[in-house]
Amino acid sequence: MKNSKKILTVALIIAFALVALIPLTGGFATSKKQLTVWSHLTQDEVKALQPIANKWGKANGYTVKVITDQGSFQSFQTAAMSGKGPDIMFGLPHDNLGAFWKAKLLEAVPANLVDKKNFVSTALEACSFEGKLYALPIAMETYALFYNTSKVKQAPKTMSQLITLAKKVGFMYDVNNFYFSFAFIAQNGGYVFKNKGGSLDPNDIGLATNGAIKGLSLIRDFVLTYKFMPKDIKGDIAKGNFQNQKIAFYISGPWDVQDFIKAKVPFAVAPLPKTDDGKPTPSFVGVQAAFVSAKSKNKDAAFKLLKYLVENSALTLFKVGHRIPVLNKVLASSEVKSNKIMSAFAEQAKVGIPMPNIPEMSAVWTPAGNALSLITTGKATPKQAADAMVKQIKQGIAQMQ
Repeated sequence: MKNSKKILTVALIIAFALVALIPLTGGFATSKKQLTVWSHLTQDEVKALQPIANKWGKANGYTVKVITDQGSFQSFQTAAMSGKGPDIMFGLPHDNLGAFWKAKLLEAVPANLVDKKNFVSTALEACSFEGKLYALPIAMETYALFYNTSKVKQAPKTMSQLITLAKKVGFMYDVNNFYFSFAFIAQNGGYVFKNKGGSLDPNDIGLATNGAIKGLSLIRDFVLTYKFMPKDIKGDIAKGNFQNQKIAFYISGPWDVQDFIKAKVPFAVAPLPKTDDGKPTPSFVGVQAAFVSAKSKNKDAAFKLLKYLVENSALTLFKVGHRIPVLNKVLASSEVKSNKIMSAFAEQAKVGIPMPNIPEMSAVWTPAGNALSLITTGKATPKQAADAMVKQIKQGIAQMQ
């Protein structure tokens, strides 16, 4: 009896030892390791993302939770500082990254994590500060030219062609909104902040240069010379006129596509027309970005998961959320190429300029909108309005500091 007890004890010790040796990636050991992902994407996109995260988790011995987060920078900062924040933020608009970067909440992306050649360069630029990558892009969005295919056979290739056709068939957009009108300021070399070696300089503002004033003059002409749209036009009015087929041209983004399909508008989308000397018209590009929290306790694993999610979710987000991919191979895939509307937005995004991601950008929107209103109402010349705008932006930045 004593011997049988001894044998049983030894057998149990060996059994426990074997269980302890089973790796966490397989066998019947239960993983206690966990990674948390907060996402700013829609509920449907988060649902579609969870199985992709689960697949990585199962292969690597982690439980991964993807949670919809519509919280603010403050809520992230509070959670991160208390040690209860997420390991990864997935799908944050890139122009919000500046506040996180300034607060030292972004962990720099390891140099060898991804091959930068696989991404659209504009998207990587949107996720960089001082020439260093702090987040990975997951999707991008921009605006382009919608046109009614029953009124216009082909999209205009140049600004002169657009103006000539628009005189006959109509053209409107949210003209006093700097987000959209920036494209015409930028087509002749205007810029918000100068990009110096991958770093935006808030002291070098390019909204009153000769090129910027040329663009502002064109915007004035849209309203006061050609009378394409009223001086107080709003985006919903322009959209309604395109949807009701009163006008043939309209500038907006992918967010309007479904409404036009439902309304059975015969339409197509094309990149914005080039200047008459062949320069592209660079729209603002917004990028959905993903980053590892500098306060994560599992940074190595978090970066591996981040890389996996970025490389394996692009087509899912394209189908579920109509997000334009940032990976070149996905952009070249048959699924994306066969979607003519989204392909047009992707073409436009390639020549676009990322919205500045530094905190100083918050001082730009109001003065820029005011300047556009002064120009389109004829209350100031483009040069006067541009000079006043730059002065106000500089004052706003000084107050921030």
